[in-house]
Amino acid sequence: MGYPVSRVAALAGVTVRTLHHYDDIGLLVPGERTSAGYRVYTDADLERLQQIRFYRELGFGLDEIAVLLDTADPREHFRRQHRLLLERIKKLTEMATAIEFAMEAQKVGVNLTPEERFEVFGDVDPERHADEAEERWGGTDAYAESQRRTGRYSKDDWLRFRSESEDWGRRFAAVMDSGQPAEGRAAMDLAEEHRQQISQWFYECTYEIHTGLADMYVADPRFTAFYENLKPGMARFLNEAIHANAVARS
Repeated sequence: MGYPVSRVAALAGVTVRTLHHYDDIGLLVPGERTSAGYRVYTDADLERLQQIRFYRELGFGLDEIAVLLDTADPREHFRRQHRLLLERIKKLTEMATAIEFAMEAQKVGVNLTPEERFEVFGDVDPERHADEAEERWGGTDAYAESQRRTGRYSKDDWLRFRSESEDWGRRFAAVMDSGQPAEGRAAMDLAEEHRQQISQWFYECTYEIHTGLADMYVADPRFTAFYENLKPGMARFLNEAIHANAVARS
């Protein structure tokens, strides 16, 4: 028995629009159609989607994935995936990942009065995660640079940063509402703006660091909650957009 597109989207954690996009470009064409023309996915289609999702998580572009899936046998997929996973584990272990930009504002060095802190951050304590941040990233150049910069920021600086961040969040949510895929140009452009915003305000955010942050957004419940509070599904959508942007621009 086949699966309708809504069921497949829920199972795979993708949007219906993304599945439609995959169909349109020939990456994942449903094996069956109903008499009314609705897409119906088979077990083989689900297996192919699983492979697509795996390669997307590793940062491959859709064109690259299509070539990989259409030229390699299943055993070669497993061998390649095993090798890529080992490389990713090594990369993530060695990479000095920097903390996400919203959490940056919660580090020691925010030079504001109690009244100013409340005006800028509301009921969020800027020092709440300071010890953890220092323990995890204290030895990195990114952490040192962020400490140097944020220590000089005034209340007006933080308010301007908050305004820019909120504006970005509204525009990113609008892209999601429009039904455009995370791999689309609009979402990738905003992912690039997100990266540049971190570089502007905190530290030089390379594509490698940015994709590391993207993985943290879906792996750490606190980061996930930050984006989910802006719009349900945003953490995963942003993760996909950041990875797609890194592949497209690297």
